[in-house]
Amino acid sequence: MTSFTAAPPLPRRLPVLGRRSAFPLHASVLVGLLAASSAPTPLYALYQAAWHFSTMTLTVVFSTYALALLVALLTAGTLSDHLGRRPVLVGALLAEAAAMAVFATANGVPALIAARIVQGLATGVATSAAGAALLDFEDPGRPGRAAVANGTTPVAGMAVGVLAATALVQYAPAPTRTVYLLLLLLFAAQAAAVPLTPETARRTAGAWRSLRPAVGLAAASRPAMALVAPGVVAAWALGGFYSSLGPSLARLIAPHAARATGGLVFFTLTAAAGLAGHAARALPARTVSVAGTALLIPGALLTLSGPQLHSLSALFAGTTLAGAGFGAVSQGALRLLLPPAAPGERAGTLSAYYVLSYLAMSMPAVLAGVLTNLYGLGTAVTLYAATVILLTLAGLVRAMRQRPRTA
Repeated sequence: MTSFTAAPPLPRRLPVLGRRSAFPLHASVLVGLLAASSAPTPLYALYQAAWHFSTMTLTVVFSTYALALLVALLTAGTLSDHLGRRPVLVGALLAEAAAMAVFATANGVPALIAARIVQGLATGVATSAAGAALLDFEDPGRPGRAAVANGTTPVAGMAVGVLAATALVQYAPAPTRTVYLLLLLLFAAQAAAVPLTPETARRTAGAWRSLRPAVGLAAASRPAMALVAPGVVAAWALGGFYSSLGPSLARLIAPHAARATGGLVFFTLTAAAGLAGHAARALPARTVSVAGTALLIPGALLTLSGPQLHSLSALFAGTTLAGAGFGAVSQGALRLLLPPAAPGERAGTLSAYYVLSYLAMSMPAVLAGVLTNLYGLGTAVTLYAATVILLTLAGLVRAMRQRPRTA
C-alpha cells in the first residue's frame, strides 16, 4: 500500500497594508460604491433627451438598482462572514467595474437597466462586507468611529458622485462615458488594494446556506431597529425622491435654469447629510436620530412649496433641511444598531439596515413615477411629502414613547 504525504501548505502572503491603512481603504470603497450609485442622477435628463423615455421609465431605471441591491443584501449580505471580507469584496468590486463598462457603452434603456442590475447586485454584496470590515478595523482607542463612518461615508459618496457627474455634464465632451470610465479605474484599483489588507473574518462553514434569503439582524439590535425604523423609512423615501425626480422637479420650477441645476438638487441633499452626520458624531445617538427625524418635516414642507411658489430657493432650502435630517437619522440609527451586534453578526445587521433603507428608497420612487404619469409631478410631490410627514410623525411618537436599550 502506497502512502502519500501531504504537501506543506504554501506560506500565506503577509498583508502589505496594516490595520490603520485598511480602515480608510474600506471607507473609500463605500464612498466609491455610493458615488457610482448617484452618478447617473444628473445624466438622466441627457438619457431622456436622447432616448425619449417617460418619467415612469426613469423611476423604473432608478428602482431597478435598488431592488437588485436588495436581492444581494437578502442573499449575500452575510457571505463575507463565511468566506472572508477580502474575496467577497474583490469579486464585488470587479463586478462593479463591469457595470461601469456597461454604463459607458449603453445605447438605450435596456442597457441602462442591465447596468443598474449588475451595479445593484455588486453594491449590495460590497456594502455589507466593507461596512463590516470598518467595524473589524476600528481602533479600540476610538470606539464608535466605525459606526460614524458607516453612517457618513455613503452620503459623502453620493455627494461626490453627483457633484462630479454634474460637473462633467456641464464641461466634459462625453459626460455619459467619462464619469463611468473614471469610476471603472477606481474600482479596479480598489480591487487590487483589498487583498493587501489583513483578513479579519475567519472562513466558516455555511456559505451556501447563508445565500438563502434572510434578514440577519442581531437579536441585541432589534429594540433599536424598532425605535429607528419609521425615521429611517421616511429619510430614505425622501432620498429616493430627490435622487430619481429631483432634477425633474427643478425643471418644473425653473424650465430655463442651467442643466447642472437638477444634479445640484441631489448634491445639496447628500452634502447636507454628510455635514450633519459629521457634526453630530459626538452627540448621543438617540438624540441625533430623533432630531434628524424632526428635520424631515420642514424639509418636506419646503420642498412641497417649491412648485407652488415657483421658487428654486424654497426647493434648495427644503432639500438642505431634508438632507440634514437624512444624515442625522442614518448616523444615529447605525450608532444604535451596530454596537450591540457581535463580530459574526455585523455584516447581517448592516444588511438588515440597508434592506429597510433601500426598500424605503425604491418602492415610493416607483409609486411617485406612477403618480407623475397619472396626475403630474406637482400632485406627486404633494402626496409624497404628505406620506413622508406622516411617517416622520409616527417615528417621533414612537421615539417619545419607547426607551431604547442601546445608547
